[in-house]
Amino acid sequence: MATELVIDVKNQVKQALVEVEKRNIENVFFVACGGSSALMYPSKYVIDREAQKVDAHLYSSNEFIHRNHNKLGSSSLVILCSHSGTTPETVEAAKFARQHGALAIALTNEPGSPLAQAADVVLKYEWGQEANAFTINYSILYQLVFGVLKVVENNSKFEAIETSLENLQNVFEKAVSKYQEKAEQFGQLYKDEKIIYTMASGANYGVAYSFAICILMEMQWIHSHAIHAGEYFHGPFEIIDEETPFIILLGLDETRPMEERALEFSKRYGKKLVVLDAKDFDYEGVQDEVKGYIAPLVLNYVLRKYADQLAEARNHPLSTRRYMWKVEY
Repeated sequence: MATELVIDVKNQVKQALVEVEKRNIENVFFVACGGSSALMYPSKYVIDREAQKVDAHLYSSNEFIHRNHNKLGSSSLVILCSHSGTTPETVEAAKFARQHGALAIALTNEPGSPLAQAADVVLKYEWGQEANAFTINYSILYQLVFGVLKVVENNSKFEAIETSLENLQNVFEKAVSKYQEKAEQFGQLYKDEKIIYTMASGANYGVAYSFAICILMEMQWIHSHAIHAGEYFHGPFEIIDEETPFIILLGLDETRPMEERALEFSKRYGKKLVVLDAKDFDYEGVQDEVKGYIAPLVLNYVLRKYADQLAEARNHPLSTRRYMWKVEY
């Protein structure tokens, strides 16, 4: 892990929390689109579980503007994210938040982007070859959110999450090593499928959602839908049969029983089941009190390797697009 990048991330978060301390924060809005929105689900789960008074909301950027939440105001923290910092709806959402007196903190890979300019505070995360587990978007968002809970409500888990994130790269690498062969098999076995469903709940639901809409639909042009395990028995389970592929995620948070119930039923009637169980990972260096929060990050990292193998087997690079960035929309 590059020490200078770690120090820079910690300093960025520290400066953001200085601005948070100046406000009387009563609510947090997570605002983004697509994959940037999906990565916010675990952090909303954190606030729902950990906060005593602060409440959390998660909206797609354009709906955030049009809905015009009645609680949005000077006591609000609005956390936005766009990888390029150019997502028009998210840029406008940052401006909208500030117009309502809220503190707008933006996460982006491009600190000179329109989103960065529209926000009060910018947190730059790393991506690709330069990134390690501590400096990616998921980790920086966790540091910010746990930091906010510490500043606003004196929550005690900030140090535990920071230490755990510092040790996360090793967890990532061991998990990928363990699942590499399974990822390769997935690519070969499912390369010709026309539809693949993903399912999870709680802190892990955003990972399933991201894989469905960003990997399968956007990057692979495969029909998909992210099914919440708690909703499975209220309609979606009618679709399970021996020919329908499902990716089912099992996490370590309080909603795991819902995922286990959905998996048990699926095993009775389905055969094309890909199961990633967070219990299978080695969490050395991750503190017990935050393992449930860390699990989605590891699941997401491993699933990306499944995406790589699927793209390779289908000869359909993840960078391929039909409409995005190519036509007016």
